[in-house]
Amino acid sequence: MKVRIGQGYDVHQLKDGLEMWLGGIRIDSPTGFVAHSDGDVAIHALCDAILGALALGDIGKHFPDSSDEYRGIDSKVLLGRVVEMARSRGWEIGNVDITIALQTPKIGSYVPRMQECLSGILGVPADCVSVKATTTEHLGFVGRGEGCEVWAVALLESR
Repeated sequence: MKVRIGQGYDVHQLKDGLEMWLGGIRIDSPTGFVAHSDGDVAIHALCDAILGALALGDIGKHFPDSSDEYRGIDSKVLLGRVVEMARSRGWEIGNVDITIALQTPKIGSYVPRMQECLSGILGVPADCVSVKATTTEHLGFVGRGEGCEVWAVALLESR
């Protein structure tokens, strides 16, 4: 069996009055992400990790924010399309690992729902989807509550 690994990174600014979507689920928060799509920064980083493992560029190459087709799109749809890109090339998702840096709101209680949601799209058991939440101890733009950043790693296995 052959394997490939990819990493992804994404950042989105926070703004009052917008919905917050992370890991495919809605988070109860007075702030949300400024974005062309629904702003799910966790899924965007995960898409980049999978696309990186496939050597297919990044999410912006495939789903440009200059296109009205993707305005307000549910990021779960984008992830499904990226997973299909992998499968059409003979690859399956082995496991993924996601780290979300967000000062507030606290999202630890949402992690199991994120894992379940993402595992369904990826076609893997929930225990193959790691989601970790952290803060930056009030340092930097994340610590000041201005935004969120996410790192993701994906392992692909040949079929």
